[in-house]
Amino acid sequence: MTDVSQTPALENEAELGDYFALLKPRVMQLVVFTALVGMLAAPVSVHPVIGFASILFVAIGAGASGALNMWWDADIDSVMRRTAKRPIPAGKVQPGEALALGVGLSLLSVMMLGLSANLLAAGMLLFTIFFYAVVYSMWLKRATPQNIVIGGAAGAFPPVIGWIIATGSFSVEAWLMFALIFMWTPPHFWALALFMRSDYDDANVPMLTVTHGRPATRRHIMAYTVLLALLAVGTGFTAIGGYIYLTVSVVLNLLFLIGAWRIWQRDEAAAEADNYLVERKFFRLSLYYLFLHFGAILVEATLRTWGMGGW
Repeated sequence: MTDVSQTPALENEAELGDYFALLKPRVMQLVVFTALVGMLAAPVSVHPVIGFASILFVAIGAGASGALNMWWDADIDSVMRRTAKRPIPAGKVQPGEALALGVGLSLLSVMMLGLSANLLAAGMLLFTIFFYAVVYSMWLKRATPQNIVIGGAAGAFPPVIGWIIATGSFSVEAWLMFALIFMWTPPHFWALALFMRSDYDDANVPMLTVTHGRPATRRHIMAYTVLLALLAVGTGFTAIGGYIYLTVSVVLNLLFLIGAWRIWQRDEAAAEADNYLVERKFFRLSLYYLFLHFGAILVEATLRTWGMGGW
């Protein structure tokens, strides 16, 4: 006979996929892609084996950050609809296991990146993990409505790390890619917060929608989108830009500005009437926005290797 009392334990038994989910694979994809673009856009070529290994260790470092973030945020994840099914609040993985995984992968990724690339890249990866896990997750996220603004730096470091992997140094171009992600982060997350506000209310997270209200959030989205558009289009005239990038950027930022304008002009009655359709469309566009900008930078870099691309 089957022991019915053991059924819940079996249902909550962790599987390999649960531990992989701790690494936030969707976030990891963006980290890997932007770090790869940063490395390939640099004016110094990298041996394919070294490049592959280095990007792999950057990905592991990103996964380590995700595990540490889920360990720390397990309490608020359990009360938010968007995160309630994550491995720890779902009872699949114990908090101590997530902490051990995060610390172990952090040490491994930093050490191996130092060996495969250079110490400066390893140091930047270590700082990035610390910034996301400690500065953002443990401090900013629950302390200030500017959590996303300042904390966005954590997700903006990968292209800088990629550039350092290739060159062993910093440059203006690397920081332009950093700034692109940094300025994109607030309107991206604030659009999400507009139609997910109850989650942040329930978790007592001081997102801008909670502390200043939705009208103020709409104004902030518009302001940051204008600044982002100026930065993104202006980057097209630098060493990592070119005709292709500039064309892509002009089109995307025009669409982004139109979306932000529509969000700014709406009141809550109109938003609730169509279930935040405009805000949801803007959020989906923001997902393509960053990928296509960095994709254009990658195209320009590839063409330059053949004597084309750029200015």
